Amino acid sequence: MNNSSDQEPTTSFETALCRLEEILEKMNSGTVSLDESLKLYEEADQLIIICNKRLNDAERKIEILVKNRSGELTLGNDDKPIIQDFKIASTS
Repeated sequence: MNNSSDQEPTTSFETALCRLEEILEKMNSGTVSLDESLKLYEEADQLIIICNKRLNDAERKIEILVKNRSGELTLGNDDKPIIQDFKIASTS
């Protein structure tokens, strides 16, 4: 069985998500034994952890370039564009 430390460095978000879909289809088919279902559940749990980590890492990397009213980038004292953390807009 793969553990997260063996699988995580090389598993992309898309690969993990695809495997999760395969596991879900297999488990929903009703043709797997209880033991196999438990193994699949454990694998799925590790894949979910990987997907969450990948999403959290991506969110931290996303930044918004600050623009002034005329649409030009606002530059800091170092002549580099000013950035701010990405924040998801509230839907309420």
